[in-house]
Amino acid sequence: MALKSTIFKATLQIADMDRNYYQDHHLTLARHPSETDERLMVRLLAFALHADERLQFTRGLCADDEPELWLKSLTGEIELWIELGLPDENRIRKACNQARQVILYSYGGRSARIWWERHAEKLQRFKNLRVINLSEAATTAMAALVRRSMELHCSIQDGQICLGDASQNLLIEPEFFR
Repeated sequence: MALKSTIFKATLQIADMDRNYYQDHHLTLARHPSETDERLMVRLLAFALHADERLQFTRGLCADDEPELWLKSLTGEIELWIELGLPDENRIRKACNQARQVILYSYGGRSARIWWERHAEKLQRFKNLRVINLSEAATTAMAALVRRSMELHCSIQDGQICLGDASQNLLIEPEFFR
């Protein structure tokens, strides 16, 4: 018998001063049985950082040919492909060939740094790729915010992110590998 996804509801208030984007989003997230709370929150943070009325969660871990999130034009072209984790070079190449812009959010502490050192030279050729690393301390703290029903706020200013709920606020400073 196959395990089913767990459904999470999130009300996300976004105040992005860097993009002049201020909006509330009511999101439903399906967490694959193999997905961790940490990864779920990285997906949610990626949504907050790129929020747009056309930004969509995809089938994610259930589909090899889709990113975690994407933003498509009205004609169906992929404008933004958002990937998470430490994918192989072939997956990144495929994404860069299909989308106008690709953003990879890496996380995992030391393993993310080792992954970047191993792949940095090869990834330099992709001009439409940005690699943003989230510290292990930040993603671990984000995982502690997970509830089946969440009310979160996210403020973004000068590249710094404040994410929290009614009881705690986290300051997240992403590191730009590329």
